[in-house]
Amino acid sequence: MVVQQHRSGSGARAVCALAVVGVMAATAGCSGGGGGGDRAMADERGGADSLDAVHRAAAMLAGTVRGTGTGTVTGAGSAEVRTSMETAAGGTRVTIRGWGTYDFRNQVGRLEVVLPEDAAGEDEHRPITELLAPGALYMMNRGAGVPADKWVRIDTTTLEDGNLVTGGATDPMAAAELLRGARQVTYVGRTELAGVAVRHYRGISDIGRAAREASPKSRGALAAAAKGFHTHTVPFDAYLDEQGRLRKVRHRFTFANEGPAVEVVSTTLLYGFGVPVSVRLPDGRDIYTGKIRQR
Repeated sequence: MVVQQHRSGSGARAVCALAVVGVMAATAGCSGGGGGGDRAMADERGGADSLDAVHRAAAMLAGTVRGTGTGTVTGAGSAEVRTSMETAAGGTRVTIRGWGTYDFRNQVGRLEVVLPEDAAGEDEHRPITELLAPGALYMMNRGAGVPADKWVRIDTTTLEDGNLVTGGATDPMAAAELLRGARQVTYVGRTELAGVAVRHYRGISDIGRAAREASPKSRGALAAAAKGFHTHTVPFDAYLDEQGRLRKVRHRFTFANEGPAVEVVSTTLLYGFGVPVSVRLPDGRDIYTGKIRQR
């Protein structure tokens, strides 16, 4: 487990780099490098129509937006989530998996994140519970000397990656907001995803542009990522259903320092739209403020 201690003001804040936990044993640490036939025809032509569909994906998840024609199109509001984050460096591959629910309107969610066997020098690991909120990541079962009944709170606006990879799972809303920065989009074609007809788009997103175009609650963390990443462009594959809702997105992040480059592939799968989501953020007395053990 990699933990960086930063001093700011009266106390310390812990930055927990779960996404690179398994790779650190093999290499040095890294730094942040509307539906219908008309739209189907537009997608096949590609260009601005495909770009617009990808740009609108985050808005479609957050709620009701105006369609390309008359009237409005109902967005998702909430969804069940499956995540995976694969890290590769020096021939070593580690995959961290998660599952949970997310409320896109309020931008809060709850995930259970599982580290792979031996990723932190142990045979078995209890799932890490993560609560996602605007500007914050809360983690329980964090380990590294944190009491089992306490939460660790991380200010995501201070992370070099804006929590795109730190928590071992990309915040689902941040994953969608990144698509607002798409500047090159190619319509790949139609396919099926878990029995649902989807359109596959491939492109490159600019983190800085995404931060500028993001909703106010997402802007701070993405702005931090725009400053922290050495490479500001992120290749992606996005899959949208007939209503324009994001069903799956895969981002490919690259980190580099003096050692081998580290590649992180983060995949977010969305389904069960409209599911009830209940997230209660921890009280101050439940948040651990002590020192986190270095590993």
